[in-house]
Amino acid sequence: MNPLSEREIRAAFVNCTKGAAKRLAVPRDLADQPWEDLDYLGWRDPQSPGRAYLVAVLDGRPRGLALRAGSAASGARSGMCSMCLTTHPGGVSLMVAPKAGKAGQQGNSVGAYICGDLACSLYVRGKKAAGPGARLHESLTLEEKIARTMTNVAAFVDKVTA
Repeated sequence: MNPLSEREIRAAFVNCTKGAAKRLAVPRDLADQPWEDLDYLGWRDPQSPGRAYLVAVLDGRPRGLALRAGSAASGARSGMCSMCLTTHPGGVSLMVAPKAGKAGQQGNSVGAYICGDLACSLYVRGKKAAGPGARLHESLTLEEKIARTMTNVAAFVDKVTA
């Protein structure tokens, strides 16, 4: 992923108002992000852990989602991220995105279980470990795993914007 500026990130949001996009907490460390290893930029609001954000470049343009993040599953149960297929003992959260446009204004939303720290790209590449048994053995190449993750992210964004 190519680095994005704060302005590009704020302009990318499709399921919140421009005012809300101006007020959201963009990561202060944008210059330090591992852009070359990211398929999308995801973060949680440090002031409000129930808020999360995801920005992916799809069809050549950034598209962002404001998410409501539930708490991670309890440590006794493992969950699998629906984006990158990493299994986490207690590290997957239900992320709910209000739909874009009129449907979202009427309260409609779409949800998915996603890595609680939104670091799917790093888990897929083995740059971050989720614990023993977190990544199932697959015969797919790294490029195929990355493509699958991005297909899942694009499908989620499409559900929000449909």
